[in-house]
Amino acid sequence: MENSFRQFLHTYLEVWRTSSLIELKDLISKEYQAREITGGEIVDFGYEESIKGWEEGFNFVKDNRAQWDLNEISILSLNEDEAMAILSATLIVQGKNLETANLFFQTFKKSGDNDWKLVRSYIEAGISNIDRMQTN
Repeated sequence: MENSFRQFLHTYLEVWRTSSLIELKDLISKEYQAREITGGEIVDFGYEESIKGWEEGFNFVKDNRAQWDLNEISILSLNEDEAMAILSATLIVQGKNLETANLFFQTFKKSGDNDWKLVRSYIEAGISNIDRMQTN
């Protein structure tokens, strides 16, 4: 699992960094479920809402010539065909990191055809920039 998941995660993060919605759609399960917490408010959503959110984010990045600052915090093997990646994401706009970041707990599952797909996410959005937390 380790090697195939690592290769998949590398691809997934590269697709995210390049804001490629077409490629990202293939990496997310149609049964995807997520929960996002922003300012204490909880929102649950699925695949279609997720794609709309990614599209808005990717358009913002392209329109503002911004860059994604993605950091791998931890990888956990949940079982033989599931892994969780804990990631932080923020944007660099005009050479400066935003003061907030999102923390993603993303669960990936290997399907019957040996392809990994994002199946679940728990997202803490708008937290103080994670870089400060990583140094402590």
